[in-house]
Order: sequence, then C-alpha cells, then structure tokens
Amino acid sequence: MPPQHGSGNVTAMIDDHVPPAAESTVPRQGVTVSPLGRYAIGVAAAVVGLLPWLLTGMRLPLQNLWAQPTSPEDMPLVLLPFNQSFVVEIAALLVVGGAGAGAVARRYVPTGLGAVAVGLLGVQAFAVVQTAVTVGSGLGARPGATPYLAGLVALSVLALAISAGVMVLLARAPRAGALVGAAIAALLLASWLHVLVAGPSSPVPPGVAMAVVGYTRWLGPVAIGAAIAWCGLRTTGRVAAAVGALVGLWLVPPFVTATAAAVGSRVLARDPAAMAEYGAGVFRMAATMPALVVPPLAVAVVAAVLGLLLVAVRRRAAVAGPQAPAGVGRGAEEA
Repeated sequence: MPPQHGSGNVTAMIDDHVPPAAESTVPRQGVTVSPLGRYAIGVAAAVVGLLPWLLTGMRLPLQNLWAQPTSPEDMPLVLLPFNQSFVVEIAALLVVGGAGAGAVARRYVPTGLGAVAVGLLGVQAFAVVQTAVTVGSGLGARPGATPYLAGLVALSVLALAISAGVMVLLARAPRAGALVGAAIAALLLASWLHVLVAGPSSPVPPGVAMAVVGYTRWLGPVAIGAAIAWCGLRTTGRVAAAVGALVGLWLVPPFVTATAAAVGSRVLARDPAAMAEYGAGVFRMAATMPALVVPPLAVAVVAAVLGLLLVAVRRRAAVAGPQAPAGVGRGAEEA
C-alpha cells in the first residue's frame, strides 16, 4: 500500500527512535561478513587505534620512579605510552580504535556486534596488561610507585569502557546517539595524531612536528561539523546531540589541557589537593578565554553548515534526477 501524504514528515519526526538497521546498518549489496571477519574487524580497528604508537617504536617514555638509571633508547617496548605526561594520548589510542570499529560495524555488520567487541577489546586489554606488567617490573620500590601505576591502569580501564561505548553508539544507536559517539572520538583525534608527529620517539623533525601540531587543533572541530552534517537536524534528538557536541568542543579541550598540565607536573605529583586546585584554575582560564574557545566553535559551525547544504543539494538532485526524463518525454509528446 503506498504511503499516505505526509508520511515522510512523520518518519522524519520519529527516525531517532527507529533501530539503526533501518537507516544505515544494512551491509552493501554482495558483502557478507563472516563470524571470523567480525572478529577481524575488531582486531584491525584496535591496531589502527594503536598505530601512531606502534609506528614510533613503542619505546616506553622515561619514568621518574624507574628502579635503575636508563637511557631513553634502552627503555622497554610497550603497547601503550604509560607516563603521567601522556594520559590523554593513552585514552586517544584506545578510543579512536573503538570509533573505527563502530563506524565499520554500522555499515557492514548489522548483527553480531559482540564478535567485533571481543576482537577490539581483546587487543586493547592485552595492550593494557602488557604495558602494566612491563612498567610494574621496572618501577622501583619508592613511595608513590604503586599509586602511580594503579592510576595509569585505572585510566586505561576507563578508556577501554569509553572505547566500547563509542563503538556501540556508532554501530547501533540512531543518528543522534551516533553523533555523540563520533564527537567523543573527534575530540581525541588531535591527541591521537600527536603521538605520531610529536611523541617521544617520533621520527618527525621537531620543526615539522610543531607545524603539524598547530594544524591538528582543527581536526576535532572539522570532524564534529562533518558529523553534525551527516546526522542532520530534522528531529529534537538530533538538535540536542548537535548542541551537546558543540558544548563538548567548548569544554573538553580545556579539561584535557588542565588535566595534562596538572597530572604532568612533577612538583604537584605528591600533593593531590594542590594538583586539583591547579588543574581547576587552568580549566577556568582555558574555558573562558575567547581566543581559545571561539575559533574552534566557529570552524565546527561553518563545517556543519557547509555539510548540511551539501547534503540538501545532493538530496534535491537525487529527487529531481528521475523526474527529468519524464518531463522531457512529455514535452516531446506535446510537441
């Protein structure tokens, strides 16, 4: 039975409550992912997430509490950069992998997401365990060594949970939920790339690295704008998700800056109260400074507007395309 007039508007109003399989999780025609292939997708996504660290040699950064004096080139190989100065990078290496798994699963794996999750989290959990065991065996018995390692492990476990959540949002949530997952990953893209171009063992020359890092600050805003355009603004849920993504773009970078500054301070390492106070001050300053806050938000909004316009033009062209030959035919008959 043909749809009644206005049914398109009703669909637009409720599409945030339609299972994602109805809109974007249908695999491409002729593509069938086997159970083994689903595990492989998760494994591959985890490896891609870790790739910046793998490509730069995996050499553990120097540790303040290391038992024996060791040169940088003699530090052991680990799968994650455990160090108080790389807390954000650790999260980025794990969460970006989860985002990759979710994006691929949304398009090619309408069922069997559990296998993808097992492949993803299996590799990432192994990376955490291997790194924790290696660092634990090299740390001395100095005061603070155990809390230091425990804190890095706790951070990694939290990042694993966020990675899994982002994967599920991107793979199974309606577009509003998927936008939230995409925004979380987008906010960590710059830190993910920093590992490759400006990490402790990066082969990139310092001058080039500084130039590249200067541009990477725009990765998150552009990615969030593109995600908003893909999601659209046709429903209340999608508008709320877009606003939430922009609020995250405003507040998360200052939080990351404050966390890195506070946790990375050797002077404050043994004074948690002073560390928290210092971090709060950095956050307030970074979150209220127009020169830092306004440009990324403006870039995200411009990217979203341009993307929405492009989507509208393509949609209009797709609707008008099939009608053109019919019009030509009728004109020829009338002539």
